[in-house]
Amino acid sequence: MLFEIRNYWYDPAHFEEYKKWATEVGAPFFRKKWDVVGIWLKNDIPAEYGGSLPRDECITPANMTWIIRWKDKEHRDKGWAELDPDELEQLFSTVPGGTKSYLRTEVKFAEAI
Repeated sequence: MLFEIRNYWYDPAHFEEYKKWATEVGAPFFRKKWDVVGIWLKNDIPAEYGGSLPRDECITPANMTWIIRWKDKEHRDKGWAELDPDELEQLFSTVPGGTKSYLRTEVKFAEAI
């Protein structure tokens, strides 16, 4: 089992609108396509840091994280490749602030233990 962890840093000027879009449009779209484990949106509770290198001062916590469950990397790549480009273009044409509002994205992969 492979987990795709997607972190987004979305423009704070459009984040409240984005939360509504993600809840009503984005999340339902992807949940119909794949095994979405969950989608999490930042709240007002401050992040907590620890460890010997507690924080990179240039990077704030992502304001949206979602996880997709896949059989393996091959199935993940196939799942993304099977998306209709016109359907995706239509979906993202409705993103508040436009796609430039995605200030940073990060995709990581993990295995459950």
